[in-house]
Amino acid sequence: MGTSWSARIADAPAGCEAAIVDVLARIIAQMSNWEAGSDICRFNLSPIGQWTPLPADMMTVLRAGLDMARLSGGAFDPAVGRLVDSWGFGPSGAHAPAARPKPASPWTAIEVGEQQARRTADVTLDFSGIAKGFSVDAVAQRLRDLGARHFLVEIGGELRGDGVRPDGQPWWVDVESPTGLGLPTLRIALCGLSVATSGDYRRFRVEDGRLLSHSIDPATGRPIANQVASVSVLHESAMMADAWATAITVLGHENGMALATRNGIAARLIRRENDGGREYMTPALAAMLD
Repeated sequence: MGTSWSARIADAPAGCEAAIVDVLARIIAQMSNWEAGSDICRFNLSPIGQWTPLPADMMTVLRAGLDMARLSGGAFDPAVGRLVDSWGFGPSGAHAPAARPKPASPWTAIEVGEQQARRTADVTLDFSGIAKGFSVDAVAQRLRDLGARHFLVEIGGELRGDGVRPDGQPWWVDVESPTGLGLPTLRIALCGLSVATSGDYRRFRVEDGRLLSHSIDPATGRPIANQVASVSVLHESAMMADAWATAITVLGHENGMALATRNGIAARLIRRENDGGREYMTPALAAMLD
């Protein structure tokens, strides 16, 4: 996945590390755009209109991604891979051409059946905005199956905490604020909760003096330009926290936080402004911090 993982486990059952590695290897083999033989790459190369059988985990992520696409009006789009790649954030590393076609709602060109899917246009799947969260959930479930009850799992900054630490304290996590914006770190307790963060300070490049975020707005076909520096979401599901953080980032502070508020999502957004950064919180998150 191009990142690191860690797990802190109280009274860890035997075989935990091997089990985690096995879970992550399975997910990478299914959903990595950087592994030429993965199921997602095989799907992306399938003939348009051809139904392709997909493994259960990948179908779960695809269905969740399409549900989020519908809910967010396409701000979260699991079929935005072609655009991500054209801006140099995908496996090819290519930069966007001077002129390129602007696809309309790539996710609408994906159809799903019971255990299969197909493309109805030349779009490609990219689960970068949801797969890490799914992986956190999958690792957490594997640890529960082994008998672990108290643990903190982290993959590339997405975290899940179950139970408590050996000293009886909850799993305290500091959600960083982008540097230079004058905002404090947010400390939260993860007890049966997950947190995911999307931000323009994690993956980006500078081109002609402009910061280009890896988050692509499917509506414009370009990196977001809404001054959103980061979005953090707390949710029972790390997969959904990951997807929500991406959707809110793309929608921006007004539309994104309004959608999150309507759906009872606990979210924090930091926006870059002339005098530093400004913090926005949904009522669900503010209530958790009281």
